[in-house]
Amino acid sequence: MLKKIYNWSTSWTGTLVIVLGIIFFVAQAFVIPSGSMKNTLLIGDMLFVKKYVYGIPTPRIPWLEVKVLPDFNDNGHLIEGDKPQRGDIVVFRYPKNDAIHYVKRLVATGGDLVAMVDKNLLIHFSEGEEYITKNFPKEKIVNFAGKSWVVNPYKEKHPGIHNDPEVVNNGYNPQALFNMMPIKVPEGEYFMMGDNRDHSNDSRFWGTVQYKHIVGTPWFIYFSWDDEYKVRWNRMFKSVETLEQEIDENQKIEHKEGIY
Repeated sequence: MLKKIYNWSTSWTGTLVIVLGIIFFVAQAFVIPSGSMKNTLLIGDMLFVKKYVYGIPTPRIPWLEVKVLPDFNDNGHLIEGDKPQRGDIVVFRYPKNDAIHYVKRLVATGGDLVAMVDKNLLIHFSEGEEYITKNFPKEKIVNFAGKSWVVNPYKEKHPGIHNDPEVVNNGYNPQALFNMMPIKVPEGEYFMMGDNRDHSNDSRFWGTVQYKHIVGTPWFIYFSWDDEYKVRWNRMFKSVETLEQEIDENQKIEHKEGIY
């Protein structure tokens, strides 16, 4: 029996089935095409995405984006799983064209209120006032319109998040980069933003993402090169968590050198 399985798995048919099975249900390779997640993920990073973290997406043939099976559950997934959590980096299908994949950080979930004030992200979490005061320091909380809002709640934990001081509110740049009236995220949907806040096409411009568009989360980088095709050996086989630790350590060193 084992010999038959081995012979089948090493045949062209068996190999194709195994490879497609992995791509459909376990992991798929993606390339970061834009700088919207800089400094966490860079243009030219090639990474594997875990596709089973948030359930099993309805499989499609790679590159052709042809569905292999119908969407039986009408939610884009063969098997529904855990939902994305605030702070996760998520790979998803662009709601305006589901043949295109985006990668952003999830900053707000259903029921949360999201606003922008002078480039600062403000969130009133749906859990309410007690949750906010218990989980965030006073210096990160502001009050207006009778509610408590947390200012930039993810920057400390995810040091790749940053703004570009050269992008200013001069009347030419999109206003949503600087100020945005409060938006309530619909239940079951997600508000996505790039870590490179001033150079990201995200939910501030085209709205929230439904669960049916969620694909997975980055696993690790298997190859990376810059715009001059020089290999970034220091990024090979590293997870997002490891890269964020390195960013944090480098920022601490730069801060220390700046003081002394």
